[in-house]
Amino acid sequence: MSELVRIDETTWELPAREGMRVPARVFADDEILAEIEGDLSLDQLCNVATLPGVVEAAIAMPDIHQGYGFPVGGVAATELPDGVVSPGGVGYDINCGVRLLALPLSEPELGDRREALVHEISRAVPAGAGKHGRRALAPTALDAVLHDGPRALPGVREDDVERTESRGRLEGADPAAVSERARLRGHDQLGTMGSGNHFVELQVVEQLLDEASARTFGLAAGQVTVLVHSGSRGLGHQVCTDYVKLMDAQLARYRIHLPDRQLACAPASSVEGRRYLAAMAAAANFAWANRQAIADGVRRAVAAVLGADVARGTEQVYDVAHNVAKVETHGGRRVCVHRKGATRAFPAGSDEIPAAYRDVGQPVFIPGSMGTASFVLAGEPGALERSFGTTCHGAGRRLSRTAARKRVQGSELRRELEARGIVVRCPSPKGLAEEAPLAYKDVDRVVRVVEQAGLARRVARLTPLGVVKG
Repeated sequence: MSELVRIDETTWELPAREGMRVPARVFADDEILAEIEGDLSLDQLCNVATLPGVVEAAIAMPDIHQGYGFPVGGVAATELPDGVVSPGGVGYDINCGVRLLALPLSEPELGDRREALVHEISRAVPAGAGKHGRRALAPTALDAVLHDGPRALPGVREDDVERTESRGRLEGADPAAVSERARLRGHDQLGTMGSGNHFVELQVVEQLLDEASARTFGLAAGQVTVLVHSGSRGLGHQVCTDYVKLMDAQLARYRIHLPDRQLACAPASSVEGRRYLAAMAAAANFAWANRQAIADGVRRAVAAVLGADVARGTEQVYDVAHNVAKVETHGGRRVCVHRKGATRAFPAGSDEIPAAYRDVGQPVFIPGSMGTASFVLAGEPGALERSFGTTCHGAGRRLSRTAARKRVQGSELRRELEARGIVVRCPSPKGLAEEAPLAYKDVDRVVRVVEQAGLARRVARLTPLGVVKG
């Protein structure tokens, strides 16, 4: 990557070379760039720049790392109607995302009930691969979730729906585009966390960096919060599997030549493209319903430990996706924005933001890793100008899961976290080791880069009190 040209303090660009239709752009500082160059993510970014219809640049956030075809932390927009849509540009966990809940009490008020609350959350939210939810969905009920998202769930709070990206429902979702195999994998997983880097974390607002915006979001210094990170589970994974296979078989038909078959794609206007977008929207709606069901489980746990009044006062700040493709208008062009491990970050004034937040910008949540901070950000105008309204989604891996397991033992990490007062519930020492803090980049550094680049600004810093992992 010696061809990288420094544009400014936080922006680097690789000019378009053979096969690339647009340049590759990276947001990073010197230290993060050195970490990024340790894997193949920048090569993957250059491959993304070869996709038919891609416009402006293939973009990498500072949390970028190697993924399937597309790098995680990558953004690419293709111009419609003829530009392509690529399942790899969304990823296997369609609409993996984060939801922040704010409790109406402070850390001192929580007191010694911390461990009991974390334990009760672990009972209310099944964690781990293949776990089942509280009830299986009948075919008609699953269709309703795929079509309508959280609205299809009984007793859903209207303020939760209002404070969810796209109000928890992508238009154009078609349950018929979701295979029977995908339906079978997901029909009993609603309200489950999954494994890998998914979690439910009990946190405290350690520091306010923008007090006015934090107040608008309903956050105060010392307040207890819960951050949920999960996605579309087996259903979304199968949707991606199905359509990668389908599109790979049709590449020759559309005369698409790719440097990496993992970028399998089809024109968004084609039969395959339209069906994928319909299935992806259905899986995204399922994921929003899944996080809603998890939030309901958290509230049940809060009620059991802290009382019904505290549960009723536990309000959703926002829910935002970071694995999705959405049709948007940027620079007067109608484009399909692929965000894979990247978060929408629209600035103040956008009609897409809940009315209550429109004066300060869209909330964005950036998880760190177990034992490190997470951040609440707000979208800035620079995101629309420079990254199709997008910012990072987390700290970003610097070690693979295999490498992390070689460096740390899960049992030792558990003892270290608990010695710092962080309650841990995780059935798998292996899973714990894979998500060790040393496996991730410095989240403080990552969010400083996106702030310096004008993509989003820091609003609040959250630190962990307890974590439930699969």
